[in-house]
Amino acid sequence: MKRHEFLRELHKVTANRNYLEIGVNDGRSLTLSRVPSVAIDPAFKVVTEIRCDVHLAKATSDDFFARDNPLVHLRGGRHPLRQLARNRSPLAYWRRTTLDLSFIDGMHLFEYALRDFINVEKHSDWASVIVFDDMLPRSIDEAARDRHTNAWTGDVYKLIEILARYRPDLVTVLVDTQPTGQLVVFGADPTNTVLKDKYEEILAEYNVADPQKVPETVLERASAVKPETFTGAGFWGPLVRARNRGTKRSRGWEPLRRSLEQLGGAR
Repeated sequence: MKRHEFLRELHKVTANRNYLEIGVNDGRSLTLSRVPSVAIDPAFKVVTEIRCDVHLAKATSDDFFARDNPLVHLRGGRHPLRQLARNRSPLAYWRRTTLDLSFIDGMHLFEYALRDFINVEKHSDWASVIVFDDMLPRSIDEAARDRHTNAWTGDVYKLIEILARYRPDLVTVLVDTQPTGQLVVFGADPTNTVLKDKYEEILAEYNVADPQKVPETVLERASAVKPETFTGAGFWGPLVRARNRGTKRSRGWEPLRRSLEQLGGAR
């Protein structure tokens, strides 16, 4: 299954009510969304028809998330001053927006992808689904930090190890999509600051010169789950119902974790 086919299936099984995308490029992934969306890219060149209500932000993801209320569009696009002028309560406007489905496909260097995750997690919760693209490079050359190939994943694959090491509270699933795999993350905790606190430490350890020593398990896709197995799993219905009911983490996360851990590639 190709990456965009997989993303199409994720939009179905997550029944997401909103969508965030980092790295728009020509819009081929954004065109899959049918819900209120936010898409971020400093140099997008959309050539595909977009069929959703979208805020297309021409900015780096760091700059975008530094804005006040960056996800205002997902609250219905109402400006708070206009809302107050109409004698409406601002409480609904300022209530925290939680992302249902996020796709991270920005700059192909691990430190950028890590910052993207840190920012996205602040607006997510245990029932959110966060997807990293290009996590299974096919060669050492394709995984180089200094791009010298046509197809290029960069070293974002390092997030597999970084999340497993620093955030064992999360569950991650490698998915064997074509051409370069994806990593799906569950259990986000917006109150957790470990990655932010340890960012400089992580950067010092993992920012190494080419050629990268890509683990054989990554190159061979040893623990990656077939996309059809993943999207056809039985936990999606309970996850969606719990999310829509506003089920608290204390009640919803452990059943989901147990279901995820039954998948061969879950960590």
